[in-house]
Amino acid sequence: MSSPLDQIQAPIAAEMQAFEKKFRQSMQSNVLLLDKIMGYIVKRKGKQMRPMFVFFMAKLIQEQIEDATYRGAALIELLHTATLVHDDVVDEANYRRGFFSVNALWKNKIAVLVGDYLLSKGLLLSLNHDDFGLLKIVSNAVREMSEGELLQMEKARRLDITEDVYFDIIRQKTASLIASCCAVGVSSVGADAETVERARLFGEKVGLAFQIKDDLFDYGTAEIGKPVGIDIKEKKMTLPLIYALQQADWLTKRRVIYNVKNNNGKTDRINAVIDFVKQSGGLEYSIQKMNALHAEALQLLHTFPQSPSRDSLEQLLRYTIEREK
Repeated sequence: MSSPLDQIQAPIAAEMQAFEKKFRQSMQSNVLLLDKIMGYIVKRKGKQMRPMFVFFMAKLIQEQIEDATYRGAALIELLHTATLVHDDVVDEANYRRGFFSVNALWKNKIAVLVGDYLLSKGLLLSLNHDDFGLLKIVSNAVREMSEGELLQMEKARRLDITEDVYFDIIRQKTASLIASCCAVGVSSVGADAETVERARLFGEKVGLAFQIKDDLFDYGTAEIGKPVGIDIKEKKMTLPLIYALQQADWLTKRRVIYNVKNNNGKTDRINAVIDFVKQSGGLEYSIQKMNALHAEALQLLHTFPQSPSRDSLEQLLRYTIEREK
């Protein structure tokens, strides 16, 4: 049975198939161990939304995809995969997308070196083809992702995140990557600076809406995508909780923050926070923000000419806020 993403992918199905082969080639190594790990990484690929954004955005400008577009998509995947491999080491995570992480199978030292290798492969892929514009876009996104992660860590200690800081964090941590996919897509087929910026802004709005949807899963009634309450357990301040705390009186705020800080994985404390957020209208407020971002992204998308790719991007946009995991 085909998933909603398979149907959305139809106008770029041939490109996605060609990309898989090219991407595997771009990861090849003469070192047997490294090549084995690369094969493992390719095998456990997720929804592949990043390359989808690259190809759809390129096709908004011209129907014929250039080699540079494939290289741009590979660059994003190589650099992003490098950050994920390093993240799993930092987080001491044994699983990613239901598979064992690289560090779980080959230990931390090898995982760090694999991340470095992927990073260098991405840089060389661009440099060997003089794709300086694409490299600049993606390198900026990687810098922002690191800054966003560190900003979140800095703020998490004190749990004093305001809504503005929250949006700064998710703009850098999540939205910058989707924004770079969209900018790379149009840039790879020769779009001018104004079009590249418009595409980047569209991707940023999509990324922000995507992250809010992810935050809302934490308050679900079933385990979809991730266990309920995991953000609270990890002391992450997300939009529903930030809004709820803004509405609370001093004493309630103090009690809730105490429960977040000292939850120690205790279900009763986590559930108390979830109930507080639900009763304070935190979920409704977040959904409203997410829908507003969706509308802004749609408005930007409609500045591009109508085409099958634009229709698919509309569906992809809808998928980001209606998905169930």
